Amino acid sequence: MKIKKSASGRIVKALTGYQFFIPNALPPSLEWTNTLAKSLSRADHTLGMLAREGIRLPNPHLLMRPFITREAVLSSKIEGTQATLGEILAQDAGAHVDRPLDDLQEVNNYILALDYGFERLKELPLSLRLIREIHEKLMQGVRGSHVTPGEFRRSQNWIGPPGCTLDTAKYVPPSPDELMECLGLFEKFLHDRTLPPLIHIALCHYQFEAIHPFLDGNGRVGRLLITLLLIEHKLLPSPLLYLSAFFEATRDEYYKNLYNVSSQGAWNEWLLYFLNGVAIQGLDVLSRAERINTIIERWQINIGNRSDGLTREIINNLAVNPYCTNKKITEKLGVAFTTAQRAIDKLVELDILRQTSKGKRDRVYCASDILIILEEPTKITEYLDGTLHS
Repeated sequence: MKIKKSASGRIVKALTGYQFFIPNALPPSLEWTNTLAKSLSRADHTLGMLAREGIRLPNPHLLMRPFITREAVLSSKIEGTQATLGEILAQDAGAHVDRPLDDLQEVNNYILALDYGFERLKELPLSLRLIREIHEKLMQGVRGSHVTPGEFRRSQNWIGPPGCTLDTAKYVPPSPDELMECLGLFEKFLHDRTLPPLIHIALCHYQFEAIHPFLDGNGRVGRLLITLLLIEHKLLPSPLLYLSAFFEATRDEYYKNLYNVSSQGAWNEWLLYFLNGVAIQGLDVLSRAERINTIIERWQINIGNRSDGLTREIINNLAVNPYCTNKKITEKLGVAFTTAQRAIDKLVELDILRQTSKGKRDRVYCASDILIILEEPTKITEYLDGTLHS
């Protein structure tokens, strides 16, 4: 292991000779600088705006579906999955997608795990039990499912470049013998409410990744944990904010800051990075949601009184998924095939929908104006002095 000494944990030598890292119990001693205080204030303010927008929306859970899908795609992409947002949305609309089933399933499992966690929070606080349940949903039936979904590891894992060993790994988390003690202290801190909520969440995310309690899926579960903690802290009324887009856009910074906490005790740098990510992603979600709402409202005005209720319903559903097929519409809205096709043809005529498939059978349509907004990369141009500029 590359780390030889750290202010944030202990280096321990296993009986078999390799070294591993045990993070200190949380919370650490923090230096409350003006920069950190300003970053926390900015992030809190942005979350407040997002929460107010979420309360104002008639059905925020529906509107956030494409953002949940975007989070799932980007969180899985960090782990090497290649499925795109457009492919997942198209598949959900009933289209055939030319992508390995494992890639599609990994993203869909992420969505299922988030939905499951959100519902379970209504009856069970965040705990080791819930984390195991979420991991089971995430890993069921996909690559890595052989590594005991829903169970903490009983063997040693490590982090490093392909081909590295326990001795040459960049980072080795706690050994199986030390794992449950580390997790017990982590669970105790999960319920701690003495720190500002966003500071608490940032510390929890680092600690979970440092412990690395599963053989696979630790990164994805750790990112799910952020969203669920935002809800449990009542910072947001529903899962409106996701940080995977930010972590993906600044992937080197993300891994460097996590590693530097373990190797150097660089807590403030990690907290600044995390808080700026919350602020940037909050504004990013607000911008995308507002633009999508504006487009939907314009389309509803454009169809005017000439249109029936079905056409309006299809337009509203395009905010949930910009892809649609006749089959999916007939199943979801309970209308005849010919009735659905007339409404689709009307939307094609108005240039709201465009056919993306070839041929006349099993046609797939897309509201590309909305898809473009969803697929835009997170805009981050600088990361200087602990301040991100988007």
